[in-house]
Amino acid sequence: MAHRKNLFGGISHATLGVALAASIPGTAVAQTANPQAPEEEAPAPESNEPAIVVTGFRQALQTAVNLKKEQSGIVEAFSAEDIGKLPDVSIAETLGRLPGLAVQRIDGRAQSLSIRGLGPDYSTSLLNGREVVSSGDNRAVEYDQYPSELINQGVIYKTPYAGLIGQGLAGTVDLRTIRPLSNNDRIIAISARAEVNEQGSLNPDIRGYGYRATATYVDQFADDTLGLAMGLSYQSSPSQVERFRAWGYPDDAGFTVLGGMKPFAKSVLLDRIGAFTTLEWQPSAEWNSSLDVFYADYKEKQPQRGIEFPFNPGWGAGTTISANSGGAFPDSVTFSGVQPVVRNDFDRKDTTTFAAGWNTKYENDDVILSADIAYSMSDRRLQQIESYSGLSYAANPAAPSDVITATRTASGFPYSFTNRINYSDTNLIQLTDPRGWGGDIAQAGFINDTETKDELWSGKLEAVGKIDNGFVDKLVVGIAYQDRTKSRDITQNFLSLRGPSAFVAQGAVTRLPIPQDALLPSVSSLSFLGFGPQVAYNPFDLLNDGTYIRTSVESSSLPFPGDWVVNEKVWTGYARADIKTMLGSMELTGNVGVQAVFTDQSSSGFNSPGGVGSVQTPVSEGEEYSNLLPSVSLNLALNDEMKLRFGAARTLARPRMDQLNASQNASVSNSPLLPLNTIFSGSGGNPRLRPYLADGIDLSYEWYFGGEGYLSVATYYKQLKDFVNPNASVTRDFAYLVPSLTAAQSQAFIATGSNTTGFVSGPDNTAEGHIFGIEASLALPLRSVTPALEGLGFQTSVSYTDSKLTITDRQTAATFTATVPGLSKWVVNSTVYFEKSGFEARVSHRYRSSYLAEFIGISASRDFRQTFSESIFDAQIGYRFGEESTFDGLAFSLQALNLTNEPFRNFADNNPANVIDYESYGRTFLLGASYRF
Repeated sequence: MAHRKNLFGGISHATLGVALAASIPGTAVAQTANPQAPEEEAPAPESNEPAIVVTGFRQALQTAVNLKKEQSGIVEAFSAEDIGKLPDVSIAETLGRLPGLAVQRIDGRAQSLSIRGLGPDYSTSLLNGREVVSSGDNRAVEYDQYPSELINQGVIYKTPYAGLIGQGLAGTVDLRTIRPLSNNDRIIAISARAEVNEQGSLNPDIRGYGYRATATYVDQFADDTLGLAMGLSYQSSPSQVERFRAWGYPDDAGFTVLGGMKPFAKSVLLDRIGAFTTLEWQPSAEWNSSLDVFYADYKEKQPQRGIEFPFNPGWGAGTTISANSGGAFPDSVTFSGVQPVVRNDFDRKDTTTFAAGWNTKYENDDVILSADIAYSMSDRRLQQIESYSGLSYAANPAAPSDVITATRTASGFPYSFTNRINYSDTNLIQLTDPRGWGGDIAQAGFINDTETKDELWSGKLEAVGKIDNGFVDKLVVGIAYQDRTKSRDITQNFLSLRGPSAFVAQGAVTRLPIPQDALLPSVSSLSFLGFGPQVAYNPFDLLNDGTYIRTSVESSSLPFPGDWVVNEKVWTGYARADIKTMLGSMELTGNVGVQAVFTDQSSSGFNSPGGVGSVQTPVSEGEEYSNLLPSVSLNLALNDEMKLRFGAARTLARPRMDQLNASQNASVSNSPLLPLNTIFSGSGGNPRLRPYLADGIDLSYEWYFGGEGYLSVATYYKQLKDFVNPNASVTRDFAYLVPSLTAAQSQAFIATGSNTTGFVSGPDNTAEGHIFGIEASLALPLRSVTPALEGLGFQTSVSYTDSKLTITDRQTAATFTATVPGLSKWVVNSTVYFEKSGFEARVSHRYRSSYLAEFIGISASRDFRQTFSESIFDAQIGYRFGEESTFDGLAFSLQALNLTNEPFRNFADNNPANVIDYESYGRTFLLGASYRF
């Protein structure tokens, strides 16, 4: 019998989308691009209408439409309005407005990207055609590291071609900087913007306003044979988050209650500097050589203050329910004897990203020869500190306690509260272990210190023969090599108060006043829930001045050791034929080819026999395998305005890095365990994982009109193979434990026939399924309807995805279906715009239906919950001075983001009433000016 359950651990499933062209202020979209010349713009379509000069958003849209019409592969694309004018906070905001794409907001910013319903683990990111590494723990790129002002164009390949190295299962995102010799003139552009959030500052150590500044320089020298492009961007951007988080909703009191909660007021300050340089040399018509360098350094500070409340008596909270309004889920419940944990937590993230690549190309009438080498690196340190204070040590029943009434609300945050204790009174609230979480240790806090480093070396050689025999236009062969190493080191410590020992039995200090010089002004951090002020301080100050002492623990919250190194060496050979022929009066273009991919992957980590705290033994394992990836793309021009496109390909995505971890924890039984008749079991990663595979077909019909307009309808189907089930059971050899067996374990071991094999709970390729989608897009300049509406237009896109994933349990042979992280059945993106005589205005909207969202959980682990649907509106107005003005080149803009203050919400137990997270980000306003010399 099939069972349905959520898959918490990275199972994803490809989606099908319906692509309607979408846009954000400052971007435009397309749906096709040319693999042979990705940086070139297609010529404008022919038209009998009078020539109309357009600028700004309409110019970007027209560029995108031309790309869509003239190129062969099925893609999405965006283009900047002007040099240095892609005005989103992150590239993810821009990508999230394209057909079939959606983003998840993290701390109010769009950060992780889903393509056709598959989460960020299943797509690949390129910079100028070269794969780049990630600053996160896995492969998914955190787009905050790329300043949007430095990106001139982007293409998202939905169907691959032989020669697209590093292609993803769902799609491939290629971000592009400026090509200096593609511009005819010197360009100097500067811009600046100020931003403010309506919530001001929720914490005293983070300001409530921010600013951004960008400068771009492009020039040509030596009779236009040498080109230089440089860009520099600085951003200091705050965001504010009011967050309610529930522990859960038990019913062991005879009715459903809020079991506990951990609400916070969180402030985030992102300070980022980014720079790029491109040097391009073309000494003759045959030779071209370019060097690209990109650098970004960003620091993020995240103080969050709140109070953690245990409520449910059945969970050992020590409370009593003194009143309730009745019913199966009472609207009002009063808890007495509440002993909360007052939290002053702080995260610090420092990230450096670097990418460099050199490309040279020779072309004559017969051949094109090219070589490319590149290096990409990211180094991130993440420190997460928790600091506890409260009314007593270990919830002493004789100490003061609070009486709290929780009342369910009809709108907004799911609860409002009343209470009696003043949490800003430092005579009552002191540093301690309020709930006795440390056990034998007086734990007044906790710290995770994680460093993640990712390095990638790559090289590529390609030869193109120009055939032009009436059917095959070019023959292409190439070879590429990638060597990637990613490592993660995590150190975890309990934080105890200074004294003779951290252990209670050895005289540990269990309660200490907050040092006066560390105190900040008290904050009403939870006023959005009805609570008064609380004490505030920076916990890093307590760590630095010796108030806190570190007590070592190893992976206290992780299922197995969290330190690992993963290395991948990948050789890719490919061959492709580019097609250009006529079928009657219709032109047929496209390509057919194959990639052969050879992978040697290995991982090192630690075996931890006996569980947490035992001696760790280094371990290393790996696997070698190969894959063939055939592909075909065909583009039939039905007439000058209508095109029919077809694509078919096999694609792959490599497993998550943390799932390739060779580490494991082990346990040994005193009696044999079935079904393997073994005494050994454990949990861990799987360094022998194979890639996710998908065999897909795509079909798209497109009609172009009016220069800026088009209508597109597309459908696709993907058969999914070798999908990773993160909660599978895989067999591993536990021979290393035999010398350490006890007498009872040795006797049981002999009874099994000395079987050293056991099941390990971890990831395996035991899932398969399919994904189907429909995408529809419309870009309509209303002057196509009547000239009186010149300058007015709209775009819209709708994507629908249906999918199914079936997982097989190796121990029981049972099957079940899974909910895939990141999959929204419906995604809608729309923009209404007006531009005329320098005036610009537009309103954008994006909608996505409910999906399974990924979060950073305890100790930097993963967590998943089902979200509510969300609908987000943004708007922008501006004015651009024209050539006839003294201020030609000057433009002003005013933006408003998240106009309706749309919250981010998720729930548990498949019950929308059981809200776990409710986050409010407020509206953000940006005022900017730009000038192009």
